[in-house]
Amino acid sequence: MVIAMLLLCGAAAAQEPQKEIPVLHQVSNQQVVTSIYPTAVKVEKVNEYWYKILDAQSTILGYALSSADYCKDVKGYHNTTPVMIITDKTFVIKKVAILTNYETLSYVKRLEKKGFFNCWVGKPIKEAKAAKLDGYSGATVTAISVKRNVDFLLKKGAGKMPKKG
Repeated sequence: MVIAMLLLCGAAAAQEPQKEIPVLHQVSNQQVVTSIYPTAVKVEKVNEYWYKILDAQSTILGYALSSADYCKDVKGYHNTTPVMIITDKTFVIKKVAILTNYETLSYVKRLEKKGFFNCWVGKPIKEAKAAKLDGYSGATVTAISVKRNVDFLLKKGAGKMPKKG
């Protein structure tokens, strides 16, 4: 009888789901920038939120915003989900990318595949907050966290626009 109870308890414990151990996914800021502007060689701070993206001749190619220093209280499933927004010289969004994070890679890939990060692409900074996001079931916590980071940058970035270069 005691042996049967121990076996049942052992079987029940074996069926408990194992907690996923978060893995750090390194995302290079430089790679995010050069994925849009391959000739970019440096990024310089313009003001509190904005950076200008420059080529070797110091010609402005576009601009960038990053939530990494600001949204440390915005958590996804495992931890923070900082984002970078890349724009052209007229402040039309060219890319939204998640930066270094601990989110489950398959869920981030699912969001990418569903076009979640592209919902803001092609929209001017001052109008992008009204973007209609497509469904993102299966990665809801991550998606909500990313959206909160993007919303923060859109609000703060629109309020501190650099002079067009």
